[in-house]
Amino acid sequence: MVEQGHGTEVLALDRAPAVEVGPGCTRRALPAPAGLRAWVVEMAPGSRWPHVDDHPHGELYVVLEGEVIEGDARHGAGSYVHFAPGSMHRPRTDTGVRLFGINPIPSFPLHAAESP
Repeated sequence: MVEQGHGTEVLALDRAPAVEVGPGCTRRALPAPAGLRAWVVEMAPGSRWPHVDDHPHGELYVVLEGEVIEGDARHGAGSYVHFAPGSMHRPRTDTGVRLFGINPIPSFPLHAAESP
C-alpha cells in the first residue's frame, strides 16, 4: 500500500492477500472507511460460492472481469449489482469472474467490560 498523503491510500488489488474461502473462490480484504467492508472476490471458471451468502445490511458489487450468475441472471463486466438489506444469494460462474464489492458494517458501542 502506498500513502499518497491527505488521507489517500493506493493499493494494487493483486497485492492484497488472497484468502481461499472455498474451492476456486478467493477474497481479498481492502482498506475501507469506518462502517464499510471493501473486498475483491475472484472465482475460477465453473466455481460456486461455498455457501448461501446472507446480507442483513445489504451488499453491492461491480463485475470487473468475466461473468457472474445470480439465479438465472448473468451479469458481465461493468455490471453493478445491489442486494437490499435482508437479501441472500449464492453466486456462481461458468467463465470465471472478478468482483469489487462493499458491505456496510453495523456499528455497535462497546461496553466497558468488552474489549475489541
